[in-house]
Formats: sequence, C-alpha cells, structure tokens
Amino acid sequence: MTETDSVEEQFKGITGTLIWYYYICKREVWLMSRQIVADQQNENMEWGRYLHENAYARDKKEVAWDSIKMDTLSKRQGELVVAEVKKTSSYLKSAKMQVLFYLYNLKLAGVDAVGELRFPEEKRREEVELDAAAELEIQEAVRNIRYIMAQELPPEPVKIKFCGKCAYQELCWA
Repeated sequence: MTETDSVEEQFKGITGTLIWYYYICKREVWLMSRQIVADQQNENMEWGRYLHENAYARDKKEVAWDSIKMDTLSKRQGELVVAEVKKTSSYLKSAKMQVLFYLYNLKLAGVDAVGELRFPEEKRREEVELDAAAELEIQEAVRNIRYIMAQELPPEPVKIKFCGKCAYQELCWA
C-alpha cells in the first residue's frame, strides 16, 4: 500500500479479529492471515463461542459488512450501538481497539455509531468512543498488520502472560 491509497483501500481485507490479535500477539496476526486455524477444541475458544451465542439474546448478532463482523448491533435512544462480547476484560486494550476499528470503518461509510464492550461474566459494560487519536492509532495498526502479513515467515514467538491459554500455543512452544 502506498501513502496515496485511500484509507478504505488500506483497510480492505483487515478484520476486527486481526486488530484484536495485533494488540496481543503479532505472531497470531501472521498465523491468522495465512488461514492457520487455532485449536478449535481449546476450552477458551469453546467458552467464547458459548458466550457469544447465548449472551445478549435481544441484540442482532454477528452483523457482517465488508470484511468486518460485529458481535452485536442494536439501537439505544436512537443511536446505533456496536458491541463486542468478550469473556474477560483481561484483553481490554485489544478489545477496545477492535470496537474502534468497527466504528472507524462505519464512519468512513457515513454511518454514525457508538461502541461498547460487554463482559457478561463480569456483569459490566464499557463505552468506547472514536476520536481523532483513536483513528490515527487504528491507521497505524492497519499499516503494521499489512507489514506483518507481507512477511514470508512469522514473527518469532514472544512469551507473554496470555500464552498459557492461547489456542495457538502449540505452534509457538511445541
């Protein structure tokens, strides 16, 4: 991508999941970009799917648009609310950036929305607001993700606190 490419063109093919992983583990970004599937029997993956299917039953779920797939979409006091449902707030930064990525994509398409993170096990919600600083950070993350995806080999594994529960751990530490 060149600097003259539009933001929309730079975002093409980038998913919210890639944004989420970018803020946790760069190696996971590369693995996902190659369609290398994580261990689907991982108990954290299974529990996440269960929560996603059963929490917030009144909201419209898995709304797909272009290359993004939002967990829930609803209206509240006349505002469109884009929400991500997460098992835990342990990955707060990555979850927030994922919602901001969705909000920014919608803004580029002329759709105003507000964001929300939902943590059903913690019985809490957190508002997410898109501002100019967040827009710049999303643009930078997308550029970095494109760079990671273009590499022939994945980044070296880096041991972080999330490795023990990661569905990709066998691809890093086996």
